Amino acid sequence: MDFSISPALEDLRRRIAAFVSDEIIPLESDPAAYDAHENIAAAPLERLRAKAKAEGLWCLQLKPENGGLGVGRMGMAVCYTEMNRSIFGPVVFNSAAPDDGNMMVLEQVGTADQKARWLAPIARGEVRSAFVMTEPHPGGGSDPSMMLTRAEKQPDGSYRIYGRKWFITGAEEAAHFIIIARTSDDARKGLTAFAFHRDAPGWRIVRRIPIMGPEEHGGHCELEFDGLTIPPEDVLMKEGDGLKVTQIRLGPARLTHCMRWLGLAMRSVSIARDYAAVREGFGIRLADRESVQIMLGRIAMEIEIGRLLVMKAAFELDRGGFARKEISMAKIKAANTLHLAADTAIQINGARGYSKDTVLEWIYRYARQARIVDGADAVHEMVLNRLLDKEGDDFWNWPVAGGAA
Repeated sequence: MDFSISPALEDLRRRIAAFVSDEIIPLESDPAAYDAHENIAAAPLERLRAKAKAEGLWCLQLKPENGGLGVGRMGMAVCYTEMNRSIFGPVVFNSAAPDDGNMMVLEQVGTADQKARWLAPIARGEVRSAFVMTEPHPGGGSDPSMMLTRAEKQPDGSYRIYGRKWFITGAEEAAHFIIIARTSDDARKGLTAFAFHRDAPGWRIVRRIPIMGPEEHGGHCELEFDGLTIPPEDVLMKEGDGLKVTQIRLGPARLTHCMRWLGLAMRSVSIARDYAAVREGFGIRLADRESVQIMLGRIAMEIEIGRLLVMKAAFELDRGGFARKEISMAKIKAANTLHLAADTAIQINGARGYSKDTVLEWIYRYARQARIVDGADAVHEMVLNRLLDKEGDDFWNWPVAGGAA
């Protein structure tokens, strides 16, 4: 596993880092740069997006033929972490959730016509998108087998969808949607994935769910479906392939969350170190106190462990593997590391860290959801145990050159 990067990728990383430092981070201290939900406002976002496009820093996760830079998963790991050293970073480069995961799955499973209709406008930054899967009790959450939303096939081959979904990220501002609904009771082939446009009748946003915040653009919404009609050409893959589409989408999407979270963890450390270097108490700088050094050293180690787990998972994906256990490990580690980094940085900054004078409190609130979204910690730990039961001591095998895991 060679984690060295090419000169071209290092140049891209440096250009992204400079853009974040020079163009995006300064906006974080400007109240006018925030929208009502504590994310970057529309006007500065559009200005920065245009500049990122002009500088060739746009949509690097897609292949060039689909409007991207084609850097691969390992390249994404390098660059996404740099992007999210700012709380506003990923969306500027069109690499934020949920658009990021939706674009990747559409690129992988969409037909040529589906890519032109559903993927290309997101890739150009003309529309936003949402992935519609989770349901309120007693429907499906981390367990898709519990899904209750149903798609009833009609004599003309179309489908009508009935049911309720919630915590659908970005729904209020999305134009393109991917929905997973039940088409049969088959354990493996009972779900189907569909694409639809926000202007289609037969569905509505019930509410934008208030959360601790901050929020992605478009919030987290509860949706009701009462006969949304979807033509057969908007089925992704085939009827019954919904679970497969979900697996294809959620694995890499979870990993991109980890990449971004590690960037926020690094930013938290930077804020803590800058303050510790100048703040004195009882005749000594915080940076010279052994207790502070221990806290920062531990976080530095935890971030590095997270980076290695993320890069190993990205390596597996790039060589054609599924990286199931690697992604689960990375997701648990990165989420908890972000939470610990933000908490530690706030502690070192004292009252300043708890205030809005820095972005630490923003990161801290955002970090708490990281241990829930895309599978709670306990779910991923159960997945790892299941793989351990299946593989035994082979669970820890090293990758073999020339083969896919």
